[in-house]
Amino acid sequence: MKIVFATGNKGKMKEIRKILGGLGMEILSMAEAGVDGDVEENGSSFAENSMIKARAVAEELKAKGESEAIVLADDSGLEIDYLNGEPGIYSARYMGHDTPYSEKNAALIERLSGVKDEDRTARFVCAISAVLPDGKELSTLGKMEGRIGYEIAGKNGFGYDPIFFLPEYGKTSAEISEDEKNAISHRGKALRSMAKLLEEAL
Repeated sequence: MKIVFATGNKGKMKEIRKILGGLGMEILSMAEAGVDGDVEENGSSFAENSMIKARAVAEELKAKGESEAIVLADDSGLEIDYLNGEPGIYSARYMGHDTPYSEKNAALIERLSGVKDEDRTARFVCAISAVLPDGKELSTLGKMEGRIGYEIAGKNGFGYDPIFFLPEYGKTSAEISEDEKNAISHRGKALRSMAKLLEEAL
């Protein structure tokens, strides 16, 4: 049995393989599994969107005769309390799909101009859904709490990491090491919870 994770993001696949490696299964990206996976995510929550993706990829794999794969998908994003939870489920599409994150990050810092530390609270949220070969569905949710920083800092992360400040580290999530991030990240938490559910289900 193998795992097909519905993403083409290489940084994400590295983290996924590191955390789910203990399951002893081959872990493939959509491209490696030969799946197109261009799915319209029209859910109203991270959990709904990740399940929509997982079901669509599972259907595509079944149509190709690949019925023994566990399909996993995630949906994640940044919620900023001062902006009523924006960008939320629209994190990837915020200001347009093709807008560089350097511009998105600068725009969010600008929107919080003059906002005090205690009102800059935010969190990364990650929902992971699984569709098993027998049709059983599983889902987990992970969160990482922090604040929006005052400047873009760090090169270790991607997306909104350079503006997501972690008070306990005194750094952004793009300034801490990969191992530190995996230990506390929203995706790391959701992946570890999913690994436990898969171990119980198989």
